[in-house]
Amino acid sequence: MQYEFSIQVTPEVSANLDLLKTQVSIKNGLPIDEIRHILILKRSIDARQKAIKVNLKIKVYVQEDFVEESIQLPEYPDVSNASEIVIIGAGPAGLFAALRCVELGCKPIVLERGKDVRNRRRDLKAINRDHIVNEDSNYCFGEGGAGTYSDGKLYTRSKKRGDVNRILRLLVGFGATDQILVEAHPHIGTNKLPAIIASIREKIKQHGGEIYFETRVTDFKIKNSEINAVVLHNGDVIETKKVILATGHSARDIFELLYKKNIDIEAKPFALGVRVEHSQQLIDQIQYKCEVRGPYLPPSPYSIVKQVGGRGMYSFCMCPGGVIAPCATSPGEVVTNGWSPSKRDQPTSNSGIVVELRLEDFKEFSEYGPLAGMYFQKKIEQRAWHLAGETQRVPAQRLVDMTLGKTSLNLPETSYKPGLTSVDMHEVFPKFIHKTLQEGFKAFDKSMRGYLTNEAVVHAPESRTSSPVRIPRDRFTLEHTQIKGLYPCGEGAGYAGGIISAAIDGEKCAEACVATIA
Repeated sequence: MQYEFSIQVTPEVSANLDLLKTQVSIKNGLPIDEIRHILILKRSIDARQKAIKVNLKIKVYVQEDFVEESIQLPEYPDVSNASEIVIIGAGPAGLFAALRCVELGCKPIVLERGKDVRNRRRDLKAINRDHIVNEDSNYCFGEGGAGTYSDGKLYTRSKKRGDVNRILRLLVGFGATDQILVEAHPHIGTNKLPAIIASIREKIKQHGGEIYFETRVTDFKIKNSEINAVVLHNGDVIETKKVILATGHSARDIFELLYKKNIDIEAKPFALGVRVEHSQQLIDQIQYKCEVRGPYLPPSPYSIVKQVGGRGMYSFCMCPGGVIAPCATSPGEVVTNGWSPSKRDQPTSNSGIVVELRLEDFKEFSEYGPLAGMYFQKKIEQRAWHLAGETQRVPAQRLVDMTLGKTSLNLPETSYKPGLTSVDMHEVFPKFIHKTLQEGFKAFDKSMRGYLTNEAVVHAPESRTSSPVRIPRDRFTLEHTQIKGLYPCGEGAGYAGGIISAAIDGEKCAEACVATIA
């Protein structure tokens, strides 16, 4: 017999199958010697009270042996000679669009401006050590997109977008731990993601799909409001009637190209702010209300939202046991982001802390039309680069000093490898953002006592939270509202906000595109 239960236990019981069996037996009146196996279906931590509990959804096998399920990938056909669909970008949206195309019997041709995951590492080393930014290969551009080397969080609130569990199961099929199916906030880790991404790439190629790296699209050929071809940086032309545009939130050259060619795009609100680093021990103490986390609890994350003067200010992409990375995509700018390895075992934690922006905030850049938000974003990144010394060092300030408007006389070493320059944040941001951050951090401390400490360091800016542009598409066909055969997709087009939602959108665009092929 199999029974499903929800049960709340201590962290120690959650981590010990024998103790869990005893608890299940006592609470549900099942003879312990008849319990053959307990399968944990879902796990979440409840740290709201001093006595921390773990919520489990479990399946109990009573007088019945457990047979472990092996997750199987779909039966992918050979699409070598099938109808072709060009996919621009090999981030999660582009790769999952390509997989779905193969599954549905069409041949994807994926064009990625950056390098494959292995060769991409050299350019990440160069930006960290030598302050050299490769405009086509960096933390944002390259195989797997920004997600590959930016943590691998798989949690999404966008349950209505599509089948989250399908994407998770595909990731497990390609090598991710099956624990991502269990945890409330699943996470793969930057150290694990590259091998998974490479497995996806090989599967696409094995079944007849094509993937080209260091291949940047520089133009579209359009006739009678229909896509006819894409032009590459070397002058090559690929004729096509179907293009899935999945270039990510930092492909500014693509936004510029669309605007130049009078292809409809829209300015979109986004959020911008800083990335703040604390010791992981402090965050654990605040969140778990204990001096020492202990062996049965993971490094604690946090999530916090406040309204400050009518604007939202909130944590974004919080990385427990993680580090801060340089994520510029062009020389002359600095950008921060964060990531965690799979074990989340670094001594520091960091989070983007960002302020919501509105379209009216971009009035100074109205001459750029729908690109106003992008130029607002760009100006802050360039100003930060200049203030920090025109390298990949970033403006930084101790957290309490920031709230007081006081330049920090010295800065501790942080996980951000290119280095820090002491700068008062009011020089980096417009007054309304700076003031919101100052007041917001004080409000944060009321919810998380001890958060506001001068041992924490603010790094600026955290500016690539989402795309500053939306590329409009039909609600049902997912085609661009103006250009037939063009399918705006994923984060860059304004329809996703993370690995899972981007992957779901990639699949949806592939399905819509394939449906139009006779």
